[in-house]
Amino acid sequence: MSAIPVYRWRLAPEGLATFRQLRALGLRPAGQPVVAQLERPRRRRGPLVAFLYRVDLARPVRPMTPARWAALERANAARRVCPECGRDAGYRIPASLGMCTPCAFPVRSNPGWPAGLATRPGPSPRG
Repeated sequence: MSAIPVYRWRLAPEGLATFRQLRALGLRPAGQPVVAQLERPRRRRGPLVAFLYRVDLARPVRPMTPARWAALERANAARRVCPECGRDAGYRIPASLGMCTPCAFPVRSNPGWPAGLATRPGPSPRG
């Protein structure tokens, strides 16, 4: 088992960068292994961790071709279609719900509530 070096936040040596830093430089890790990690301590939870890659082994980001743009557009369009009702929701459906908001939270009539209110009313107005 090989352990990788761990550096504290903002104390990484020159020549190493996180994925986001590489992307800002127009580079990608290109399959290289993680060489170190950064840890930023937090008070009540575990530390934030960022993996570091060597900048000298990074390669330029591949350009987006028209075919890749089209594939990305098809994938995003598929994530907008609700599997429950089959309609285009107009937004990417959250994985936590698995369906569009009207299907996940239908408005049902409740004889105890005044007309036009949902079964779970929002906060009452003050004033």
